[in-house]
Amino acid sequence: MNPQKNNDPVEVFAGTPWQVGMVKSLLENAEIETFVKDEILGTLNPWWTSPGGAGPIAVFVSNHDYIKAMQIVEEYEKNLKEKC
Repeated sequence: MNPQKNNDPVEVFAGTPWQVGMVKSLLENAEIETFVKDEILGTLNPWWTSPGGAGPIAVFVSNHDYIKAMQIVEEYEKNLKEKC
């Protein structure tokens, strides 16, 4: 995905409430501002989120932070796969 010239939010990760919390924390530790979509819905109805990360809870960042955020998300996903 190519970053746009404006400051639109871009989805960088979707998953379970626990996974989203971890990714959000990692991004914020890297000084990337985040927004979580459908956080309450996923908490009330966790069966709507799939363990594979395609659930309705999503983490968004500014498109200006997209590349840096994706590097962090990819590292997180790589670490998850190594531990399985």
